[in-house]
Amino acid sequence: MSRAIALSIENVSNGQGGPFGCVVVRHGKIIAEGTNQVTATNDPTAHAEIVAIREACRKLGSFQLEDCEIYSSCEPCPMCLGAIYWARPARLYFASTAEDAARAGFDDRFIYEQLEVAYADRSIPMTQLMRHEAQQAFTLWSESNKRVDY
Repeated sequence: MSRAIALSIENVSNGQGGPFGCVVVRHGKIIAEGTNQVTATNDPTAHAEIVAIREACRKLGSFQLEDCEIYSSCEPCPMCLGAIYWARPARLYFASTAEDAARAGFDDRFIYEQLEVAYADRSIPMTQLMRHEAQQAFTLWSESNKRVDY
């Protein structure tokens, strides 16, 4: 956890991005690190956890981190939490809370609230199109003998 926190502090001190750091550990050894790179790379998905997960998966040659632990300097946002669940690490540790982040201007509570709102009434209105046509991809997936389940 000390390394994740140090990364978050270094990232702000170096002017590279937001105050977030993350490390992925496997068998007691750091295998990947990430810092918030949203503004540095103009990538809204470049949160510390996402960056670290991508690097760890690349190094391991796997899309899952089942025997790994993730240490984040802050409680993950909804996007990062989703990525963490998809990566399936053994455990997640975090330091600061979502409330701490909100006090610093990083409030993601509205994303959770939007999930309860009807599609058309969300702050970014959403409209479903061509559902029937899109089902073909799921049918092909279900019938494929080449698929890799995850």
